[in-house]
Amino acid sequence: MNEEIGAAPFVGGGDIDLSMWGLFLRADIVVQVVMLSLLFASVWCWAIIFEKFVRYRRVVRQAEEFEKEFWSGGSLEKLYDTIGSNASHPMAVLFASAMREWRRSSERGLGRTGNMRAGLQDRIGQVMRITIDREVDRLERYIGVLATVGSTAPFVGLFGTVWGIMDSFQSIAQTKNTSLAVVAPGIAEALFATALGLVAAIPATIAYNKFSSDIGRYATRLDGFAGEFSAIMSRQLDEGGSD
Repeated sequence: MNEEIGAAPFVGGGDIDLSMWGLFLRADIVVQVVMLSLLFASVWCWAIIFEKFVRYRRVVRQAEEFEKEFWSGGSLEKLYDTIGSNASHPMAVLFASAMREWRRSSERGLGRTGNMRAGLQDRIGQVMRITIDREVDRLERYIGVLATVGSTAPFVGLFGTVWGIMDSFQSIAQTKNTSLAVVAPGIAEALFATALGLVAAIPATIAYNKFSSDIGRYATRLDGFAGEFSAIMSRQLDEGGSD
């Protein structure tokens, strides 16, 4: 008789839905909130990853095209007239900001004496430094979200798992039945939260490391361009004219 009672849960256990949707519906409300939060975080991270991937490839391509034109030997004044008001990527914005300060000072007659030239060089250098910082900040926008999700999502998932296991133990205590058919669904629901946490955290961490490295290299590239451009302007100031 005891064997028949113990076997009954296994027979009914075959009807339990262990799919992802079924596990979500069966989970406690707290675990459901955790799952939805992790799912939202994962979708948000993938949106950021896609946007940053597309944007970074675009700005690198635009930088390469701009540098070819910049070093082609043409007039910097004509290049500024072409892109000055339509700069659409960080390197062009950097060039335009420096040329804008150059023109403004030239129109006022600044830079004719040695002290004025030194002051103009300092102003142009400061303008380029501020522009680089601002453009890098724009590239890094929302990157912190990836770092936050990558570091916290596993712990949020673990919280859902712990809560789900506690709820399962309470159910076991109420039913006084420790058969696998009773225990397995609750454990599966709990572990599903941890799985979602890892699904959100792993891509976010990988993407954060990649984008941080890529943006760091691009910032170094901007710094190099700024240094070369400063040297060109310094030579032109020493010669007493500009292109």
